[in-house]
Amino acid sequence: MIALNYIAIKHFHIACVAASGTFFLLRGIWMLRDSSMLRLRWVRTVPHIVDTLLLASALTMAVWIGQYPFVQGWLTAKFVALVLYVGLGTVALRMGQTKAVRAGAFFGALAVFAYIVSVAVTKQVVPFA
Repeated sequence: MIALNYIAIKHFHIACVAASGTFFLLRGIWMLRDSSMLRLRWVRTVPHIVDTLLLASALTMAVWIGQYPFVQGWLTAKFVALVLYVGLGTVALRMGQTKAVRAGAFFGALAVFAYIVSVAVTKQVVPFA
C-alpha cells in the first residue's frame, strides 16, 4: 500500500516540478518584456501554492524512503541548488536593480533548475559526467 502511495506522491511531485518551472519561465519572460501580467493577483499567488505543494511532496517522499539531505550526496546537491535557485529567482523577479541583472539571474536560475532536475533523474551530484 505504501508503494502505491509513494508512486502517487512521486507523480504529484513531478507534476509540481513541471508547474513550478513553467510558472517561473513564464514570469521570467514577462519580466523581460515588462509585462503587466506580473502584477495580476493570481500570478503572484499561484506559484507560491505550487511551490508549497512541491516542498510538501518532497518532504513526504524523503521521510517515506528514509533519504535526507546531508546524508545522501545527491539530495544535498539538490538542496544546495534549490537555495541557489530561490536566491537567483528572487533577484530575477523582485530584487534585481537593472534589467540586465534580472536577466542574468533569470538565466542562471533556469540553469540551476535544469541541474536540479538532472540530479533528481540521475541521483548523481554530477549528472553530466
